Amino acid sequence: MAMEVTQVLLNAQSIDGNVRKHAEESLKQFQEQNLPSFLLSLSGELANDEKPVDSRKLAGLILKNALDAKEQHRKLELVQRWLSLDNNAKGQIKACLLKTLASPVPDAWSTASQVIAKIAGIELPQRQWPELIGSLLSNIHQLPAHVKQATLETLGYLCEEVSPDVVDQDHVNKILTAVVQGMNASEGNNDVRLAATRALYNALGFAQANFSNDMERDYIMRVVCEATLSPETKIRQAAYECLVSISSTYYEKLAPYIQDIFNITAKAVREDEEPVALQAIEFWSSICDEEIDILEEYGGEFTGDSDIPCFYFIKQALPALVPMLLETLLKQEEDQDQDEGAWNIAMAGGTCLGLVARTVGDDIVQLVMQFIEDNITKPDWRHREAATYAFGSILEGPSPEKLTPLVNVALNFMLTALTKDPNNHVKDTTAWTLGRIFEFLHGSTLDTPIITQANCQQIVTVLLQSMKDVANVAEKACGALYFLAQGYEDVTPSSPLTPYFQEIVQALLTVTHREDAGESRLRTAAYETLNEVVRCSTDETSPMVLQLVPVIMTELHNTLEGHKLSSDEREKQGELQGLLCGCLQVIIQKLGSSEPTKYVFMQYADQIMGLFLRVFACRSATVHEEAMLAIGALAYATGPDFAKYMPEFYKYLEMGLQNFEEYQVCAVTVGVVGDICRALEDKILPYCDGIMTQLLKDLSSNQLHRSVKPPIFSSFGDIALAIGENFEKYLIYAMPMLQSAAELSAHTAVADDEMTEYTNSLRNGILEAYSGILQGFKNSPKTQLLIPYAPHILQFLDSMYMEKDMDDVVMKTAIGVLGDLADTLGSNAGSLIQQSLSCKDFLNECLSSDDHMIKESAEWAKLAISRAISV
Repeated sequence: MAMEVTQVLLNAQSIDGNVRKHAEESLKQFQEQNLPSFLLSLSGELANDEKPVDSRKLAGLILKNALDAKEQHRKLELVQRWLSLDNNAKGQIKACLLKTLASPVPDAWSTASQVIAKIAGIELPQRQWPELIGSLLSNIHQLPAHVKQATLETLGYLCEEVSPDVVDQDHVNKILTAVVQGMNASEGNNDVRLAATRALYNALGFAQANFSNDMERDYIMRVVCEATLSPETKIRQAAYECLVSISSTYYEKLAPYIQDIFNITAKAVREDEEPVALQAIEFWSSICDEEIDILEEYGGEFTGDSDIPCFYFIKQALPALVPMLLETLLKQEEDQDQDEGAWNIAMAGGTCLGLVARTVGDDIVQLVMQFIEDNITKPDWRHREAATYAFGSILEGPSPEKLTPLVNVALNFMLTALTKDPNNHVKDTTAWTLGRIFEFLHGSTLDTPIITQANCQQIVTVLLQSMKDVANVAEKACGALYFLAQGYEDVTPSSPLTPYFQEIVQALLTVTHREDAGESRLRTAAYETLNEVVRCSTDETSPMVLQLVPVIMTELHNTLEGHKLSSDEREKQGELQGLLCGCLQVIIQKLGSSEPTKYVFMQYADQIMGLFLRVFACRSATVHEEAMLAIGALAYATGPDFAKYMPEFYKYLEMGLQNFEEYQVCAVTVGVVGDICRALEDKILPYCDGIMTQLLKDLSSNQLHRSVKPPIFSSFGDIALAIGENFEKYLIYAMPMLQSAAELSAHTAVADDEMTEYTNSLRNGILEAYSGILQGFKNSPKTQLLIPYAPHILQFLDSMYMEKDMDDVVMKTAIGVLGDLADTLGSNAGSLIQQSLSCKDFLNECLSSDDHMIKESAEWAKLAISRAISV
């Protein structure tokens, strides 16, 4: 039975809060009492052309939300819920949805097409609804254009929801045929052409086989290129979006078309409307990305490993591509520096130019220098800014040998421009370019220094002066100072910045108090720079860093004095607390790293910890993370003395470990557990039951983001190292968890780089746990408790060695665990290691590694094993 829902759906959108609330409750009640008939009434509402548009739209939206959710675990629940519905009801709902595609009301069919795709995303992988694609394709030949448009849109959404392996090739061919025919210039209706072009964008991932066939590929490419010439802007833009996608998905198939694509993109960049021109530039940026990846991964030579050779499209196009991009730099917008999200042709062109420089290196320099010389002194600001932007864009990629002489000539000019140029845009870009010079061409690894005793003072003076300029220029000046400091990171015993340290710190603190420090990320940039200046400072300036402690503490104290705040003010206060906690973290790490300064710093430890605890009491999520990190640094610096803070701090530690929603906070807290274990050693024992309980809970939760699981395993190792044989009571819980995770990580069919990276970090976490547990029990009478687990650990090492996909970090940890087994279990492990399938090969491989860390671990392991075997 389908209830009359129209009025309730309209009421749910009423301006009157009470009416709305009542309607929402009725809908919720109906859904809970009888889900199938609830969904059926909604689909009936959506399909009924006599109903008001507003009730139909909301009906469709509720249907969509009944099938999908952002959180992974909720999404799985909804999928299961739909699959377990009565087939009869599902059939009726799907029939209503397909019928709605023929509705003349765009809002109705557009909503229906999204819902159909969501259901397809659930059912097609289960081999259900096999007739769907056929019935959609039969719609394509319907007469009213809007039916065709609705169907193409549905096919597009469907390709977005479903992975290519669940649609058989015959259907893929038919979908592509329908879509490409809809894109054809002979299609009279622009709405249909646009829907088809957007659908192709989503269907490209399905077209592997078609792109391998010359004739089919030629046809698809021809239709896409023709669509870039459509009189309709939106169609041209969508066609270029397809080209961008093709450039990354089918890079190796582009050679025959690249000349034609250059001609049409060049014309679009010069003459077309901005949305189209931006996509045309994006095509070349995307080609750069592909070539940079290939050249980085395979060092340029086409080797057996690389599936795809580099075609050097960018190198070949250089003489025409660079002038086209330089022209775009003159199309700036008046206010682009003030607007954080700004993106326009000039910015896209500069970004692409930077990628071209990274792709071809030295070859770009000559082509750009002429443009810079011609424009850098022109009266019109646009020319000066474009020339500066061009220079800044090519500083990463070409060799220091090629760039240093040019920078030496330009540096003085730019320092003058930063103080004297009348135009803010020019100053903004000049400060950004100086930052790029210091980032890429300044540091201990370079042979010829750009910054010398002679010009260091002038550089600092100019940057500090610029920090008083308008917010966007001041922010870029902070950025330049950040990289200036970073370049002196390894300089001992005295840094060229030492004489200016006090002045720099004072200037940055002044910036944080500017009225307009909230604009252009200025306050954040000033604190980030202050942190970098402190981090890279030398022992000489540590008395001044000590003086900074009470200053930042006072600032943090002032944020806690706030009275009733609006939610906007509270957010700003939270941001500021985060910045100040981050600053204290860097100061604590700096002062804690040498005994004399650590000793003096300790006088502040109690007060600082008190402030951090008060920050927690403010209960804002972002603050937690920064304060948590700072407490980790404090624990590391104070060592065993940290124990006195634990009674008060423990509840916040527990809260952090329970914070599933903001999983970064949870991950940071897990890291702090490790810091505290290292600081307190066995003094952490009274808190271990609570911590272990929470960590085990985290691991068994399906709501926690997977990235937090590897650090949790590592923290088992930290705890075992800290409390030694007292870890005994946790073995029966921790070991099975480690074993099942180990089995899982040994048998992941690795699909993509992201998964490989995750698998390796998971393995590393598991190995760090094993290592900590083995070392924790060493020389204890309870060592024999670990013997039953040894075969499984060895089997895990074997299986990883056989898979041959360990990265260096995992390899080092793994060979360490092999040594720990022998070291802790002695002869009990010796015989097992001798029987192992691959231990010997693995050991030999590590002994001959180029990585000296792996080699060192392997030599230690070899020693431990030979002792264990000879017993």
